[in-house]
Amino acid sequence: MFRSKPISGDLLELQRKVQGYADDYGLDYFPQIFEMCDYDTINILAAQGGFPIRYPHWKFGMDYDQMSKGYRYGIQKIYEMVINTNPCYAYLLEVNNWLDQKLVMAHVYGHNDFFKNNMWFSNTNRSMMDVMANNGTKIRRYMEKYGQNKIEQFIDKVLSLENLIDISQLHENDEVIRKRKILEEKFKEEQEIGGYLVDDRSQALKSFMRAQERESQKTEAELKEEQEDDILAEKNLWQGEKDILKFLIASAPIEDWQADVISCLRAEAYYFLPQRVTKIMNEGWASYWHSKIMTEKLMEPNDFVDFAIKHGGVMAMSKQNINPYKIGIELMRDIEFRWNTGRFGKEYNECTDMYERENWDRKTMEGRDKIFSVRRSHNDISFIDEFLTPEFCNRQKLFTYKYNPRTQQMEIDTRDFLAIKNKLLMGLSNFGQPIIQVEDSNYKNRKELLIKHIHTGVDLDMQFANSTLRNLQSIWKRPVTLTTSYEDKEVLVQFDGKDFSIVNQ
Repeated sequence: MFRSKPISGDLLELQRKVQGYADDYGLDYFPQIFEMCDYDTINILAAQGGFPIRYPHWKFGMDYDQMSKGYRYGIQKIYEMVINTNPCYAYLLEVNNWLDQKLVMAHVYGHNDFFKNNMWFSNTNRSMMDVMANNGTKIRRYMEKYGQNKIEQFIDKVLSLENLIDISQLHENDEVIRKRKILEEKFKEEQEIGGYLVDDRSQALKSFMRAQERESQKTEAELKEEQEDDILAEKNLWQGEKDILKFLIASAPIEDWQADVISCLRAEAYYFLPQRVTKIMNEGWASYWHSKIMTEKLMEPNDFVDFAIKHGGVMAMSKQNINPYKIGIELMRDIEFRWNTGRFGKEYNECTDMYERENWDRKTMEGRDKIFSVRRSHNDISFIDEFLTPEFCNRQKLFTYKYNPRTQQMEIDTRDFLAIKNKLLMGLSNFGQPIIQVEDSNYKNRKELLIKHIHTGVDLDMQFANSTLRNLQSIWKRPVTLTTSYEDKEVLVQFDGKDFSIVNQ
């Protein structure tokens, strides 16, 4: 059962104090609301993406069970949960000690500032709490009408495709669908002669009859040319479209409730998308400010050791995976240091004297303004691409590692800066997932679907590709073909509803 309550007493006074420090540092945030939860409630929230009400689905229960076991066995602990809404809601764990609550509140104000000011969040729906609840109500009603199993199985298929959206949009750009609906409505109105005003019926009927006569007089070549034009228009309308869910809503032969369910899940996918493309920056920004507020303003003398232990645990980095908290905070600090000392621009970049570069300090003191500017205009890819430096990688021991079976240890593979940077950027590009786009919605002139994998150097996992094609075909109803490069060969992978086939081009 979901249980939370507003904070009061000492915690409310602590919030006022933290908020005052956030104001002093120039943070700009939505109104902040903290609520207190037990560990069971915060696990429910975490399983549901931070929202108290979602549509019913087995995956939320599975995630909740995993998180609950992790908490009981001491493997993991969720200290807080913060949601990108206006006002901004954050949930505190009631068993946290006083130091934890101080650290978490300072961290939340950093997130709140980032949500409000980063451009990638500018188009997100700040009333998503209501939207999630409405989506849940809709889907429950569909379950009552059509059966829970039928709806849940369809949701399973859509969730397997929810990553097939256009990350360059970062919001629901439904202009194509809107125009398409306007044209459809206009077409229907023109066909319904009974819908004309009485005075206009005669003229409308005459126009209709003339149109029918012209249609009957067309030659076979003219009719074929018009049909080819329609096919080409349909193809060109969607060619290159990376938002597969939007394409399915507009073009797939599905029922209204199915289109509505896809639309609900697509809206939620776009809501979470900015958090995915700014994970390093967002966590780095929040960590920067919780560290700044704690060490300069809020921490008592008896907090130092516990804070160092907790902060160090959050910032720990393994050789297998990057820690977004660690990379984010250290790169923010590095940018601030560089712009405070003038270590940027043509003069610095062209300096070849290593001693001079190491001791460079023009006392420009532009660091704080710079990180606020970076926070506003960048995402993770541009953040890493523009501000990662060889010096930073060496200081942070940010190298590429690989497993050595002889020593049974992870060892440095390369210290080459470009190799390190490219590997980081490749992992961040579309979150390491494949980029798929529509090529032809009338493939072979048989209403089959042709999609293309934009190859970026990594072959598709064919097991996952087959599952995706199977679910896509079940919605499209006709055969679906995927073109990709696999093992240095151009191949076509097709699923016709029964069998898979792979053909070399």
